Amino acid sequence: MKENITEKIETGKTFLGIEFGSTRIKAILIDDTFAPIASGGYTWENKLENGYWTYSLEDIHNGLKSCYSDLKSDIKKKYGVTVTTFGAMGISGMMHGYMPFNENGELLVPFRTWRNTTTEQAANELSELFSFNIPQRWSIAHLYQAILNNEEHINDISYITTLAVYVHYLLTGEKAAGVGEASGMFPTEGIGYNNSMIEKFRALIAGKGYKWDIEGILPIVKKAGEQCGVLTEEGAKFLDADGDLKAGVPFCPAEGDAGTGMVATDSVLPETGNISGGTSVFSMLVLDKPLKGVYKEIDVVSTPDGSDVAMIHCNNCCSELDAWVKLFGEFASLTGNEIDKSELYSLLYKNAMKGDVSGGGITAYNFLSGEPVAGVEKGKPMYFRSPDGEFNLANFFRVELMTALSALKMGNDILFEKEKVKAKRFAAHGGLFKVEGAADALTANAMNVPITVMTTAGEGGAWGMALLAGFMKVGNGKELSVFLEEKVFKGAEKRVVEPDEKGVEGFKEYMKRFIGGLEAEKTAGMV
Repeated sequence: MKENITEKIETGKTFLGIEFGSTRIKAILIDDTFAPIASGGYTWENKLENGYWTYSLEDIHNGLKSCYSDLKSDIKKKYGVTVTTFGAMGISGMMHGYMPFNENGELLVPFRTWRNTTTEQAANELSELFSFNIPQRWSIAHLYQAILNNEEHINDISYITTLAVYVHYLLTGEKAAGVGEASGMFPTEGIGYNNSMIEKFRALIAGKGYKWDIEGILPIVKKAGEQCGVLTEEGAKFLDADGDLKAGVPFCPAEGDAGTGMVATDSVLPETGNISGGTSVFSMLVLDKPLKGVYKEIDVVSTPDGSDVAMIHCNNCCSELDAWVKLFGEFASLTGNEIDKSELYSLLYKNAMKGDVSGGGITAYNFLSGEPVAGVEKGKPMYFRSPDGEFNLANFFRVELMTALSALKMGNDILFEKEKVKAKRFAAHGGLFKVEGAADALTANAMNVPITVMTTAGEGGAWGMALLAGFMKVGNGKELSVFLEEKVFKGAEKRVVEPDEKGVEGFKEYMKRFIGGLEAEKTAGMV
């Protein structure tokens, strides 16, 4: 078996996906059976500088090189071979944000990430102009807000990118995005930008005299399965400091973490969806027909092959949970009882499931940053409890898990109750769902929809990106959904968690308290 994989690595029968997440850059290498065979990683953190959440170019460059080096070492350790090529590869990243460059390829302002909530005026004006929801984190909102702010760099723009598109360009010289990624920059229609909205934006800024045209500074749009450049000599040298990697590796279109999550969970057909829980949490539900209304809580984006998706993106998920787990780990250390981190998570999460279904009168807010879906401009973690409630460890951690899903539920309730959208299932993935029988069960109750967790869910978006690279190379003209069903997920191990009637009602009861206390959270965020 090892010899077989070694041969595949040496002959390029492998596909590489690299994804830039909020806290970790991850590389996954798969073979032609689409199973992971090696991985690499690099841990990083965003910084709040001059009022913006950002990662520096140095962070991006060093993170990419370090992640690849780690992958290369893993391959060498496992199979005794130095990797020199791949069958195909692709880059993914956290969606949205703003990276404007001049004609010399110089970044004009530091990367403004999806996490920023500094574009409210622009987002509101564009949403009204387009009759289409433009969230604050979208690239076009950042661009227009910079215009409204009369920022000096605007006239010098030659092109704008997301993080994934920037790295793709760094390695291939191609300024292009998969349609899923592009749909988080500017509204799309089919495989391209929405023409009527392009014209409306042109008219909006027509009198300002900028040298650029909006369509000319956006990346070109590609569909899953299309080739989107090759690894250049410069890109190969940049990625592999040792010089072993050869140029010429074909690239699939750069995609966002939403698109790779859909692929990694086999959720690209209508009425199927996925929920990704990590630093942020978002749900994607593929639509079988357009939404009737326009909602600021719901983004309409695209699958990697061009179908409309209702996306509900919440800025806050696991960070506050992680902080509480760390706190209890510190307490354990003080008592002389060191506990393995994974074991500690499992212990606290499983105990939480013994708590009251509505949280025993405890209410919590996990907002470290603003949360537009809940109408919160500036976040601040907070909790309160009823004097006659049950304040114990199980209830407290159950509530921390429930609150990680509460803003997401607010957005999905609009889909289910106002739009009468149907969901056959949601597939869950990400760090929130690592402990079996905890967040997965609570999510089923929150959405009142079956939740599927696959054994491959822990591989996440980097694996989904590798699958898109493989689809481009060996998809043979099939639809993406057919390729995934027949080649990747047929016979895949998974567990399905059904909603529990009492749990569903308990979550609804909790939401009454959560929504009822939002004004206090909003006030606290301003202090």
